[in-house]
Formats: sequence, C-alpha cells, structure tokens
Amino acid sequence: MSALAMQSAPYVRSKSCWLGTPEIYFRKQIDNSRLVKVEDPRRGREMKLFGFALCCLFLLVMGYALQHFRAIEYGYKIESLRSQRDGLVEMNRALRLEEASLRDPERIDMMARKLGMQSPQPGQVVRMEVSTETTAPVMASIAPVAVISGW
Repeated sequence: MSALAMQSAPYVRSKSCWLGTPEIYFRKQIDNSRLVKVEDPRRGREMKLFGFALCCLFLLVMGYALQHFRAIEYGYKIESLRSQRDGLVEMNRALRLEEASLRDPERIDMMARKLGMQSPQPGQVVRMEVSTETTAPVMASIAPVAVISGW
C-alpha cells in the first residue's frame, strides 16, 4: 500500500484472543479459635468517655426540648386563660350594669306603688350600725320593731 492509501483508509484495530491472566481462587480454611482478643485499656477509657459525653449531650438536648415544649404549652394556657378572663370581665361589666339598673330607686318606688305599698313614715326606718373594723365579730341583737298593718 502506498502512503496515500494508508492515510485515507480508516484505522482498524485487530482483536486479539488473549484476555489477560486468569484468576484462580483457592479455598483456605482459617482457624481463629486459638486467637484471644486483647483488651486495650486506653481504647476502653476512650469509649467510656465518648459514651459519657454522648449521654451528657443527649440529656442537655432533651432538657432544652422539654423546656421549649413546656414554654409553648404554657403560652397556649396563658392565651386560653386571657380569653377566659376577658370573657369574665365582659360578663362582670354586664352584671354590674344589670345590678345598677335593678337598684334604681325610681324603678323600686314604681314597683312598690304597683304592689300597693306606701312610703315609710318618720321613725319607721331603722339604720344599721356600720362597723369600721371588718375583722371584729358582731353580736346579733333583737330590737323591737313596730309592724304597721296596711290592710
């Protein structure tokens, strides 16, 4: 072949029939029954220290998580109690308003007149003594009361 023909022809690689060295495995029995594991005291101390450090880390993380979840739980409880307090304050305001309307002297006088009652006569009203000390015991007494029949 000429040099020109070799340059224009594509390169073809010839395949060889040799694939490499064959690998052969032999089965060998190994008897480890006579081997004794030697404890390394340094390695044992390292493992104990590592285990202790892991336990401490676990306890710290669990303590933090417990505090965090309790804080969230207490936040929900506080919010619930706040809404309950607000409801009770509103109910208290409504009850005070109702009490004020029921204590209205004009209303009481009008209802008394409808029932046929009259205004009290002078000397008929007895005022109770008001004690300044609330802790002192008060003795009950019977005072003569005049009953006037309106029938």
